[in-house]
Amino acid sequence: MMFSGLENMGKVPFDTVLIHGLVRDAQGRKMSKSLGNGIDPLEVINEYGADALRFMLATGNSPGNDMRYIDDKVKAARNFANKLWNASRFIMMNLPENFEFKGLPADLELEDKWLVNKFNKLAKEVNENLDRFELGVASQKIYDFIWDVYCDWYIELTKPRIQAGGDTMAKAQAVLVWAMRGMLKLLHPFMPFITEEIWQVLNNEESMIILETYPTYDPSIDFTAEETDFEKVISAIKAVRNVRTDMNVPPSKKAKLIIETAEPEVFRSCAVFFEKLASASTVEVGESLAHENCANAVTDTARIFIPMDELVDKEKELARLEKEKAKVQKDIDFLSGKLNNQGFVAKAPAQLIEAEKAKLAKAQEKMAKIEQSMAAFR
Repeated sequence: MMFSGLENMGKVPFDTVLIHGLVRDAQGRKMSKSLGNGIDPLEVINEYGADALRFMLATGNSPGNDMRYIDDKVKAARNFANKLWNASRFIMMNLPENFEFKGLPADLELEDKWLVNKFNKLAKEVNENLDRFELGVASQKIYDFIWDVYCDWYIELTKPRIQAGGDTMAKAQAVLVWAMRGMLKLLHPFMPFITEEIWQVLNNEESMIILETYPTYDPSIDFTAEETDFEKVISAIKAVRNVRTDMNVPPSKKAKLIIETAEPEVFRSCAVFFEKLASASTVEVGESLAHENCANAVTDTARIFIPMDELVDKEKELARLEKEKAKVQKDIDFLSGKLNNQGFVAKAPAQLIEAEKAKLAKAQEKMAKIEQSMAAFR
């Protein structure tokens, strides 16, 4: 290719070459005719699609290493494509016929800023990974954002707003489309066919995604503080879900939530999400609230009490808290040992030491709340 470019075009065709590892079979053997373990890519494409095969190969790629072809990984990539397709269908089903995308609204809600900031950071990281030829890392980050952040969380967060209608619905629709457009652009080099298809439908065939500018970090939409605030709400919702799962409480069984926190405004503004995503009948938020005979969910910024009455087994709840206490104590012991190790303190960068101290402080704060919960429950 180099000689052909010089001979026919009079210039070097490229100046950078990526040499990747071999694609081996599921057992780690080199593919060969004698072993009969080769994979026909056309057969794989016919069964799962070209995008699924491309994405599997990109996700499994790490500099300097070979990778194994595993059929289940191609299936997982196909399922990811289906997830993206269904997310786009949800958006299209909830857009008015005359919808016209005009960019992000000026006055975003807290959960909108959470999503926008996460995408903004994703765009920055993916560009950095691609510059370093870390294709597997970049594709995995895009996968995690689309599946976990956008589909599993943000779409669910927008459903009450879409049902409510009015201005809050319009803002949710605009952010849904903004994020989907950005995700399609980021994913396009890895899955070009499905991204172009969705892009054409989303934009009424007015443009082609391959001609669009690749997303980059935008400092004008930095909402780091808002993302941090909303992460506290998500942590609380997850904690409530975990408690209910441990007690085998079905999602259909609603229960009141009492949230004690030093930041009541943040949690109070997000009460609807606890009702939608944590099966809350009502939500009471304050810095110090009365509570008796409650199950407890603890995060580093809140204690959540769930009056479960006959659904709560006191002994089981104490056993669960003991288990959680042991886990946190293990973290405290590990971090304390690390920070008390003079060799680590002498050699580690100051930034890393401060980060470890912050982790220890969080763990100690969580331990104090668990012990409070256990004392109140006895």
